[in-house]
Amino acid sequence: MLAAVAVAQFVVALDMSVVNVALPSIRGSLGFAPVDLAWVVHVYALTFGGFLLLGGRAADLYGRRRLFIGGLAAFGAASLAGGLAQAPWQLIAARAAQGLAAAALAPAALAMLTTTFTEGRARVRALGVWSAVNAAGGALGVLVGGLLTEYAGWRWVMLVNLPIVAGALVLAAGWTAPDGARRREPLDVLGAVLATGGIGLLVFGVVRTDRSGWASAATLGTLTGAALLLVVFVLVEAKVAKAPLLRLGLLRSRWVAGANAFVFLAAAGQFAAFYFVSLYLQQVLHLGSAATGAAFLPFSFGTVVGTVLATRIGASRTPRASLIPGGLLAAAGFGWFALISPDGSFLADVLGPSLVASVGLGLCLAPVAAAATTGVAPREAGMASGVLNSARQLGGCVGLAALATIAAGHAEHAGSGPAALAGGYALSLGIAAVLYLVAVLVAIVVLPSRRPATAPSPVSIKEDRLEGTLS
Repeated sequence: MLAAVAVAQFVVALDMSVVNVALPSIRGSLGFAPVDLAWVVHVYALTFGGFLLLGGRAADLYGRRRLFIGGLAAFGAASLAGGLAQAPWQLIAARAAQGLAAAALAPAALAMLTTTFTEGRARVRALGVWSAVNAAGGALGVLVGGLLTEYAGWRWVMLVNLPIVAGALVLAAGWTAPDGARRREPLDVLGAVLATGGIGLLVFGVVRTDRSGWASAATLGTLTGAALLLVVFVLVEAKVAKAPLLRLGLLRSRWVAGANAFVFLAAAGQFAAFYFVSLYLQQVLHLGSAATGAAFLPFSFGTVVGTVLATRIGASRTPRASLIPGGLLAAAGFGWFALISPDGSFLADVLGPSLVASVGLGLCLAPVAAAATTGVAPREAGMASGVLNSARQLGGCVGLAALATIAAGHAEHAGSGPAALAGGYALSLGIAAVLYLVAVLVAIVVLPSRRPATAPSPVSIKEDRLEGTLS
């Protein structure tokens, strides 16, 4: 089961970045209009972020293994459709389907881990594997996308998912523990519509700021609509829903609230940093797509090192013990990145901060997932997983859009050329470092320094299945 979850999480993370390097080739092949090309990336983020809460709750109600396998199969089918696309709308539709499948797959996978492995050493080690492949997928996506685009063609950035998905399905078939009977609670349809609509509008408004601007009527109207839907969603969950999509009492836990605030801030800095470092390598240092991807390999290595350290620390201490030093290391690495210069080099400006920041990120990934599920009842594991994934996705979208606007504004005022670009990237990377410092403050202030004194003992799979049947 752990191997299946790890492979599935790898392909979900891979598709967050694998397409980026291929965009110029996609445009030339399918005839995309320049203003529409970005939707190849944006629509994946839109459907993935918008449906995560629904995917997490559906995993609790209908069975995590069922949703996991169904999401995997749908992801593979959407990847095949994208690889065979002959028109822009076909590729965009395939990417939207990929995001929807990932929204079912990701929270189901994390919930399977947290209900199968007990709190403590076993869960920390399992989450360490999960977080390592998650980070590796995101970092290697740039390399894989560059190599495939340059030597095999852009269609393979979609088709490469097929053997990975097939391998995960084979592994999942070997895990024979059944889900048990479907729980007799109704799905909160009204809450699902409000949450999906609100989060979807929020992501839509944010990703369109590259065309409309933050102060435009279109952006302000979209974000206002998103805020209204989310406010109504909270009211419905608190007062109306009998079986809420999100039980608001879950967020009263300092573990859950602190972990989600931390991951929102950290993702805002991390997504933006990946983006700006990639642009710096290509537009300032003038590296090709394959060389840019190779430049991210040290980042993958450092993340694995940090994850191993976090696993050892988490075996005997709380997640807070890894999140604080990890966040400080990541902040130091991104602060070092802020010193990039227009006449720099990979060795002088990228390698050192990549290693420091990546070790810090590795120290944070598994512990923040462990914190977000500490003390959570097994019947709500999917719900907690959906909230965590939503916080990460929303943080990444908002942070990237906001910092991209700041970088573009700085470059516009500074003139043109590599110096102006490098200055804008450096400013945004410095802000990413500040976001990690704020995340560290959240870990210090909000997260408890000790594990719950009377944490609910994790139930076995049989007990969880029996509980669902009785419900």
